[in-house]
Amino acid sequence: MATDFWVSSHNTRWNVDRAALRQARAEDIHYVDHPEHLDFLALFFAGLIARLGKKLSLRQRVIATATVFFRRFYLKNSYCDTDPFIVIAACCYVAAKAEESPVHIKNVVSEARGLFSKYGIKTFPSDNSKLAEMEFYLVDDLECDLTVFHPYRTLMTLCWKEGSDSISDAEAGELGAGIDNGQRYWGTGEGRLEMHEGALQMAWFIINDTYRSELCLIYPPHLIAVTAIYMACAIHQETRGDVEKQSQLPHAFGGAQGGMGTTRRSSRTTTSPLKRAQPQDIVGFLAGLNVNMALVATIAQEIVALYALWDRWKEDGTVDSARASLKRSASGAIMGATPMGNSPIGTPATGDHGHGDQHPEIVTPAFLIQLLWRMREARLADLSAHPTPGRPVVVNKMLERAQAAG
Repeated sequence: MATDFWVSSHNTRWNVDRAALRQARAEDIHYVDHPEHLDFLALFFAGLIARLGKKLSLRQRVIATATVFFRRFYLKNSYCDTDPFIVIAACCYVAAKAEESPVHIKNVVSEARGLFSKYGIKTFPSDNSKLAEMEFYLVDDLECDLTVFHPYRTLMTLCWKEGSDSISDAEAGELGAGIDNGQRYWGTGEGRLEMHEGALQMAWFIINDTYRSELCLIYPPHLIAVTAIYMACAIHQETRGDVEKQSQLPHAFGGAQGGMGTTRRSSRTTTSPLKRAQPQDIVGFLAGLNVNMALVATIAQEIVALYALWDRWKEDGTVDSARASLKRSASGAIMGATPMGNSPIGTPATGDHGHGDQHPEIVTPAFLIQLLWRMREARLADLSAHPTPGRPVVVNKMLERAQAAG
């Protein structure tokens, strides 16, 4: 099952819809002033996973797997009923094992305590056995489904940067049966998109950014990869220039206004010296993919909405200039002109992230940590005042035992 996404547990059991996400946050939403604060918590926790992963020298794929584990765990649990910080450490610990890059439990505990203490978290246990206990609870809620597919393999299968060798199809576990009687999702499978190195790196960054939201729970990884390619081609200046040149070719060479497939076949068969000067038909490549481009446009809109939310996030008073530039470019290029086709992606994203009222205030880690403690205290008070029959009056007694130190 691990080699075929379409019949894997990832596809059959862990791709959920928006209704399931709303149900997962049904308890938490009662303890926040505005629903978008839960989106900021999701962004904050993903950032902590990435930071802890870097301290443990984990590869990006392992960090992504840990983030998916965290998202899956909180499909069944609430922030106000648990301690997300020990869950974060357990997710990194289990993901490292699942991706065959194990780290010692002592290192995880030590690095996690050091990282969380910078945010004022003094309750993280120093006893290794507490994290080991949490590991079992985590794997139980994950139902032992530890195989996760990511968009990175699809990205590297569909594209390669200039001057590099093509990537073997074996790299992409998503290339299985399940669409159009076994046809690969990129259609015929002939040819790949040759991207500028900067554009490929930009697509990789966009995929990284999607883990700051819950897109990994909603959409298959290959659709996220195609969306990242689409957005990178629209944002990257040189690639955008290639698209504009390609759009002028039929007029420049007197070609008929035929279909994209005709244009690509003629470009492969002609022996004219002009062939090498023509840029690759990027629009034709994307149009030939065996995916729903309307859905790709929807995902692109959601990524832009994520960037709009991210613009209001302030981490330690510092700003990642490269990432800030990417976010501005995404909002400008994707929501403005439409170089990748004749149809606009959608309406500009607003700061409300789909929740109604505008909330332009800057959100910081200190605010979210205080919010989290208030949520847990309010939840505990509610359970004490109105205990549920058969349910212990504690905030997740299972995790309370795991958290207790000494």
